[in-house]
Amino acid sequence: MTDETLRDAVLQANLDTVRHGLVLSTFGNASGIDRETGRILIKPSGVPYDSLTAADMVPCDLDGRALDNRLRPSSDLATHAVLYRAFQGIGAVIHTHSTFATIMAQARRPVPALGTTHADYFYGTIPVTRDLTPDEIADDYVLNTGNVIVETFKDVDPLSIPAVLVAGHGPFVWGRTPAEAVHNAVILEEVARMAWHVMALNPAPQPISQALLDRHYLRKHGAQATYGQGN
Repeated sequence: MTDETLRDAVLQANLDTVRHGLVLSTFGNASGIDRETGRILIKPSGVPYDSLTAADMVPCDLDGRALDNRLRPSSDLATHAVLYRAFQGIGAVIHTHSTFATIMAQARRPVPALGTTHADYFYGTIPVTRDLTPDEIADDYVLNTGNVIVETFKDVDPLSIPAVLVAGHGPFVWGRTPAEAVHNAVILEEVARMAWHVMALNPAPQPISQALLDRHYLRKHGAQATYGQGN
């Protein structure tokens, strides 16, 4: 992927989070990575979305260091870099404060697979991290946010559940490409909204069966997927 192509894709991902109503003000950021070079491009810190250009995307390395000083990178860069280092299959990361996903994060409530809409995109419960300790917050809050996400996915495939709720904070999602990460962020917000309403009717709903989860997830994902028109 050329630098220009990645810049355009990361810019579009940032703009799409606003277009889909996932971001207010400057509460969010999207990044993408060129795996061949290890070069990350990320939204600049605090720059209004309506003035962003592809040239504004800040180049950084996998250690979370900006590679030029024209604009400062997003304050969440260190979290993105941790995820890129830990989750080798991902090519983009998005952080938002979208309403219902953030409600669930603040309530410390994971989003269970209550129905087939969820199962089409997430192969099980979308987890919530533990709270960071006072020392983790004081020492390197942004880096440790990434570390606690990785800890949460110790026994979970990050590509089969491409989202997490950071306790008291909000959602991070990822994908193979910036466009896929945006799509995952949109679906996360929708299934979180559905779950919130279900829990209002039934505070202890049961997830769908493993058989139904398998049926819906595996028709869209993996070598045996049958959904869509194929290649």
